[in-house]
Amino acid sequence: MIDLSIDGGVAEIALVAPERRNALDESAIAELSEAYAEAERAGVRALVLRGEGKGFCAGRDISRVDPREDDVEGFLAGRVQPLLERMSAFPAPTFAAAHGAALGVGLGLLIATDVVYVAESAKLGSPFAALGATLDSGGHALFVERLGAHRTLDLIYSGRLMTGAEAVAAGLFSQALPDDEVLDATRAAAARAAEGPTQAFLASKRLVAAIRDERLGLWRSMADENRAQAALCDTADYREGFAAFQQKRPPVFTGRG
Repeated sequence: MIDLSIDGGVAEIALVAPERRNALDESAIAELSEAYAEAERAGVRALVLRGEGKGFCAGRDISRVDPREDDVEGFLAGRVQPLLERMSAFPAPTFAAAHGAALGVGLGLLIATDVVYVAESAKLGSPFAALGATLDSGGHALFVERLGAHRTLDLIYSGRLMTGAEAVAAGLFSQALPDDEVLDATRAAAARAAEGPTQAFLASKRLVAAIRDERLGLWRSMADENRAQAALCDTADYREGFAAFQQKRPPVFTGRG
């Protein structure tokens, strides 16, 4: 169900259940969480997440769920949210290549990833009114932040799905690309990041998360930037970057602190 490979400092995690559009049950959620833990232990400097088959991830696998006995809060709060928090805190730049459907938990996987490249024809949104359910896995926060309350509720009430091109135009994700270019572009971006100053990237990752989660203003976020920059002065990559600039040569970063 979950495949992890590591090559040249880049981890690639694939959702491998194309027969059900990579929908995730509890077992798959646990496997995915362990794949991120294993990649972290390996000390990779970038990570790619992708899905096999015709879609990225159709969300939770409900094919055998009895709604009368379903502990949906236990699944979301006890399984999904800890996974998404682990993904968001991964100590290296993370990238996702999304094609086809990315719904529910699948959308949450994208929300928890640093950089998301989507196929122009990808399908994103909230079709859950047909189930008598609502959007989950962080979808409300993403949509309200980027689209506003009115457009968010319009999507939810109507069940209309946005294409990848529409989602990027609305500021939801990073880039929309032709369907047959998304994975290669994502892998190339991750490979470039793996050769960069990892500690500086992680500083920016933490700064962005703090601005998002704590709603920091300009001066507070600037003060945090000042402290982060001071901490980076002690890293090997900072010294290498300055030396390379002064010597007019490309830098060679190790990613070490």
